[in-house]
Amino acid sequence: MLGEMLTGFAEAKPSDPPPPMPDAPKPLRNRWKFPAALIGVLLVLAVVARWWLGPQVVAETLQRRDLVQSVVASGRVETAHRVEVGAQITATVAYVPVAEGQTVKAGDVLIELESTEQRAIAQQAQIALAQAQTRLRQLNEVQMPVAEQALRQAQATLDNASSMWRRQQELFGQGFIGEAALDDSRKALALADAQRQSAQKQLDTLRAGGGEREFTAAAVVQARAGAEAASARAAYSVIRAPVAGTLIGRNVEPGDVVQAGKVLMTLSPDGPTQLVAEIDERNLRLLALGQPALASADAYPQQRFGAKLVYINPAINAQTGAVQVKLDVAAPPLALTQDMTVSVDIEVAQRHGALLLPVGALSDSAGPEAADGSVLRIEAGRAVRRTVRLGLRSGGWVEVLEGLSMGDRVVAAPAAVAPGSRVRAIAPAALP
Repeated sequence: MLGEMLTGFAEAKPSDPPPPMPDAPKPLRNRWKFPAALIGVLLVLAVVARWWLGPQVVAETLQRRDLVQSVVASGRVETAHRVEVGAQITATVAYVPVAEGQTVKAGDVLIELESTEQRAIAQQAQIALAQAQTRLRQLNEVQMPVAEQALRQAQATLDNASSMWRRQQELFGQGFIGEAALDDSRKALALADAQRQSAQKQLDTLRAGGGEREFTAAAVVQARAGAEAASARAAYSVIRAPVAGTLIGRNVEPGDVVQAGKVLMTLSPDGPTQLVAEIDERNLRLLALGQPALASADAYPQQRFGAKLVYINPAINAQTGAVQVKLDVAAPPLALTQDMTVSVDIEVAQRHGALLLPVGALSDSAGPEAADGSVLRIEAGRAVRRTVRLGLRSGGWVEVLEGLSMGDRVVAAPAAVAPGSRVRAIAPAALP
C-alpha cells in the first residue's frame, strides 16, 4: 500500500493543471434569466409608452391678473419754456458775474456792459427835460400873471376911453367941441379896444388849451420821453435776469463786443418740469390727455417718478413717423436736470382680473395688433388648435377675451408641435 502511494506521488507533476471542478447544479445557473427578461420587457413597454403618449412639452396655464398696457418711449427733460437773454445795444462786455449752471433770482445781474456814453446821453436828456419843465413853470408863475395884469390894464383903459367917448359925444352935441376933438376920442376908444383884445388873446394862449401852453407842455412831454429813452438805453448796459431760474447756457466773456439781438445766455425758468418724448404714430390712437405715466432718468434708472400726459402734437414728423408729446412732472426728483434723457411708460389702458396668456403661446404669425389668434390647447393628452379672440397686450402677455377659460393649459412653444399630436405637459421651470 505504501509503495502504491509513493508511485502515485512520483507520477504527479507540478505543471499539470488541477482536475476540473464538477458542473454546477442546473437550477443555480438559470435563476437570473427571468428577472433579466422582465427588465427588458419593462424597458420596451416604457419606450412604447413614451412614443404613444408623445413628447414632453412646456405648458402654460391660463390665469387671471391685472394687466396694464403701456406705451414706452424715450425723451428728454425740459421746462415749459426757455428764456434767451441778449443785449439790446452794441457795447463791450465789462463784467459777467454768473456762471453756467448757477441758479439766479429775477432781477439778478447777468452781464454788465460799458456804459459811459449811454450815461452821458441820459444826463443830457435829463438836462433838456429840466429846461422844458422850467419853461412851463415860468409860463405858470410869470407869464400868466403878467398877461392877466396886462388884460386888466387894457380893460381899464378901454373903460376910460369909453367914458371919454360918451362925454365927448355930449359936448359935441352941445357945441362945446369940434369934429376933430370927437374924432380923437373915437380913435382913443378904438385903440383901447384893440389893446384889450390883444391882452385877452395873449392870456388865452397861456391858459389851458392855448397855443403857448400846449407848445410848452408838449416840449416837456417830448423832453421827458427823450430822458426816459436815454435812461432806458443806459439801463440796457446792465442785463438782468427776467425771471428766476437756472443758467443753462453762457456764450459771452468780459471784453467781447456784443451786438444787439445776439443771444448771450439761456435761462431755464423755475416752474413745472416737462418731459418731451417722441411716440410712434402707430400708437397715436391709444394716447389721450391726462393719462398717467412712470418715468426714470437713464442716469438714475432706479428712481422712478410720476408724470401726466398734457400735450399731443397734432402734427406728425414726416421723416421719423413720430408724434411729439409732453408730460408734466408734479414732483421731479432733485437729480433731474435740463435736457436729461428719460424713459417714459405711458399707461394707456388697464384690465383688472384679465385672463392672460403669454404672447409666445400664440401659434400663428398674427401682427401685434391682431384681434384673433390661435393656440394649441392640451386636451386629453393631445395638442388641439383653438381660435381665440385677443384684447390688450403688454409686457409679453395678451388678454384672452374668448376661446379659453381659466385653468386651461396651452403649449408654450407651438411652433415645434403639430396640431392633433399627443403630448405630455410639464410645468415651466420658472414663471415670468
